[in-house]
Amino acid sequence: MSYKVLPEFRYLPEHDWAKRDGEFVLVGVTDFAQKTLKDVVYIELPEVGETFSFKEVIGSIESVKAVSDLVAPISGEVIEVNEEVVGAPEKVNQDPYSAWLVKMKPSDLESDWNKLMSPEDYSSHCSEE
Repeated sequence: MSYKVLPEFRYLPEHDWAKRDGEFVLVGVTDFAQKTLKDVVYIELPEVGETFSFKEVIGSIESVKAVSDLVAPISGEVIEVNEEVVGAPEKVNQDPYSAWLVKMKPSDLESDWNKLMSPEDYSSHCSEE
């Protein structure tokens, strides 16, 4: 299976990604995840204002094949939910790196960022699955 891994992102082994957006972090699922899940039909996301710890479950993504947890790649507060993707979950299949799910205000960005996988490490991880 071929899949995209983008250099400006950081990754979790659970197939969630993080991308810096000014002082905030956008969170989504990877190309590998959407190709494994196949047709995404439903996404459950947290409420704005909720706070999460690093690698805590923040929601779920459901396909015709399976339900998978969404995991926080950083600790912090949810400041925005991408309602457009919630209303049209197939956008995750079309372009998982522009179909971000939540925007978070990090509580300790540098510490959490350094725990995430580099694009190279994530690519190696996926090739082993």
